[in-house]
Amino acid sequence: MAAALPGCKIIKTPTPEEKAAAAARSAFDPAAKVEAIWQSKVVPGVEKRASDLKTVLQAVATNPDDAGAKYGNPRKQSSSPWTYAVKLSGKIVAADTASRAGTLDVDVDGDGKVDAKVQIGPAVRGTALRDALDFLDFNEFRNQIEWAQFGKAFNEKANSSFLAALPRDGLIGKTITVTGAFPLPPSGQLPLITPSALTLGQ
Repeated sequence: MAAALPGCKIIKTPTPEEKAAAAARSAFDPAAKVEAIWQSKVVPGVEKRASDLKTVLQAVATNPDDAGAKYGNPRKQSSSPWTYAVKLSGKIVAADTASRAGTLDVDVDGDGKVDAKVQIGPAVRGTALRDALDFLDFNEFRNQIEWAQFGKAFNEKANSSFLAALPRDGLIGKTITVTGAFPLPPSGQLPLITPSALTLGQ
C-alpha cells in the first residue's frame, strides 16, 4: 500500500506567498498597457486619423456614421457613440482651472466665439482617446471593468505626460495647438476634446 501508483505525480500545494506572486503576475495593469503603446501607437494613431476641427464637424453634421468611419474607429462597439480624431489651433478665450475637470474654451476661426472645449484635467472625463483608435478591441479584454480601466488609463497618461505641466494662470489670450478626440456631442453642445498632444503658444 505504501508503494506509489505508477504514473502518479505529486503536486505541491502553493504557499500563500506563491499564490500572491502568481496573482500579481497575471493581474491586469491598465497603466502599463497604455504606457507600452502610448508613444509608438497611440499618439501617431490619433494623429493619423485626425483632420481639422471644421472639416470633422462638417462631416459629423452631414453623416455621423460616415464621419466616424473616416475620423474614428469603424470597429467600435455598436452600442458606443462615435468618437472622432481631430486637430485644431486657436486662441484660448476662457479657462476653467478651478475645477479638477478643467477645460479651455478655444476660438479656432478668430470670431471671438468658442468652437471647442479642451480638457486639461487633472480629472479627465470619458474614454475618447481609447475609443478613437481602430487597433484596440474590446474582445481582447476579460470584461467590461478591464476595458473601462484601460480607457481611464489613457486620460491618466495624458495628464502625467503633458497636462499636469500646463500652467493654470494667464492662459486666456494664448494660442494652443491640440490633437485629440471627442465623442459625438449632444445636439447644440460643443465638442469636448481629450488631447493626445497639446502645445501652448504665446
